[in-house]
Amino acid sequence: MDTLAQIANAVITGDDERVEELTRQLIGGATPPASILDDGLIAGMNVVGERFKHHEIFLPDVLLAAKAMYAGMDLLKPLLVEAGIPSMGRVVMGTVRGDLHDIGKNLVSIMLQGAGIEVIDLGRDVSPEQLVEAANAHDAPVIGMSALLTTTMPVMREVVERIDKEGLTGKVKTIVGGAPVNEAFAREIGADAYGYDAANAVDRVKQLLVKT
Repeated sequence: MDTLAQIANAVITGDDERVEELTRQLIGGATPPASILDDGLIAGMNVVGERFKHHEIFLPDVLLAAKAMYAGMDLLKPLLVEAGIPSMGRVVMGTVRGDLHDIGKNLVSIMLQGAGIEVIDLGRDVSPEQLVEAANAHDAPVIGMSALLTTTMPVMREVVERIDKEGLTGKVKTIVGGAPVNEAFAREIGADAYGYDAANAVDRVKQLLVKT
């Protein structure tokens, strides 16, 4: 098994120390940082994402894999920036104003990064103004919103309305998710996509990024 495959396998098994050790080895050699990222770290997280999608592994396994992925990413980031390696795209994420639940949003953020997408995570209790301002400031074409309370779902509509008010419709796309949210609600408020779980949300975000 070559070193890149070993890195991917260590990500899958959640062995962060092994990922760091192998990544350091390759950084010191001739392997390009982009290859370590794509063929090692992201390749491993892609397997984790597929297994999670098919209920073969569970949330703790994904979190362990993410920790392992970050062990390599932290070493690669300065090299990727220096080499000007572009990400697949950029997404602003946040749990909407009034809602303090963020486990689902955090899981989506982890899996987006595992797919090679840059995430600007604003945390929880985030206002429509903050989400749209961040999308503008970071030139992010997608805003991802999560809500776990039915009482905070209307804030998602406010974000879509604010995007329209600022003339960003078509330039900034929206995806919504969370336990009380469904496809019908997403259509009703004018959101561009709905993710019914973390793996599906990643697929939908990829589709939105291709369209922008």
